[in-house]
Amino acid sequence: MTDEFDIIHRYFQPLTRGHAGAFALSDDAATLPVRAGFEHVITTDAIVQGVHFLTDEAPENIATRLCTCNLSDLASMGARPLGFTLACVWSRETDIDFIAAFAEGLGASVDAHDFPLLGGDTVTTPGPMMFSLTAIGEVEVGRALRRNGASPGDTVYVSGSIGDGALGLLAAEGKLGNIEAGHRKFLEDRYRRPTPRIATGRSLIGQAHACIDISDGLVQDLGHICETSSVSMRIEAAKIPLSAAARAAITADPALLDVILSGGDDYELAFTGADITGLDVPVTAIGTVLKGKPGVAIIGGDGQAIRLAKSGYNHFSA
Repeated sequence: MTDEFDIIHRYFQPLTRGHAGAFALSDDAATLPVRAGFEHVITTDAIVQGVHFLTDEAPENIATRLCTCNLSDLASMGARPLGFTLACVWSRETDIDFIAAFAEGLGASVDAHDFPLLGGDTVTTPGPMMFSLTAIGEVEVGRALRRNGASPGDTVYVSGSIGDGALGLLAAEGKLGNIEAGHRKFLEDRYRRPTPRIATGRSLIGQAHACIDISDGLVQDLGHICETSSVSMRIEAAKIPLSAAARAAITADPALLDVILSGGDDYELAFTGADITGLDVPVTAIGTVLKGKPGVAIIGGDGQAIRLAKSGYNHFSA
């Protein structure tokens, strides 16, 4: 480990990309104006070594996941990214090459999403590494997508494909069954380098009645919409969109359907509404919003509800 201030100057100051309010990371805090007619959307996520990323994960992949989980929250509210603050808690054994690669990974997200670094902190610990990122976005006043707008009769949609993230973690851990190398790599890449649906979220403003990102499991996250909207949902398992790799995994081991429904880490969007048009990614109708006690019923091909061992990830019951 080298000098803290040298690390900030060499690796993190460039990530401000010249944003005026960051002051080249030379002051105690940053400034960020609010545009007329807009309001800020703010979200924070933390990731911990051995919990949210593998102990030996490549630093650039850690950076990508850190950015994605926050950008995905902005996407779920229809927000455009403005910038972020970052707290890095490095293990005392972390070498400078690791930090440089981590910063390079951050830089890729900064450039891809016009998402400059505005400030933060860097410290060391005798324990595992931890990173916390606070993302700031903007959305038109009163137009943010929420979880509480679903109504009986709405169709339930998801973007992209579901289950790749959770299956990708199993693949990265060497726990996935016998599938071909190409499928395995696809799933690992989807876990390690997910894509936040920023443009999709922006396009859903005025169309979606309720929206959430799929981070902790499809069933659990849809359940959050049900709770806040006071509705129930009927989801058809056969309609849930799967990648070719996920289908191959289920063919090899049908029990993996549980993982797909409850595993999380997809960072796709789940939303409700009527006819949805003009999106940048494929979307699939998977069910219907109903009246009734809040909850999600997953219906199998036999017309019976599928019982899951768990609905999703929870830090305090994991």
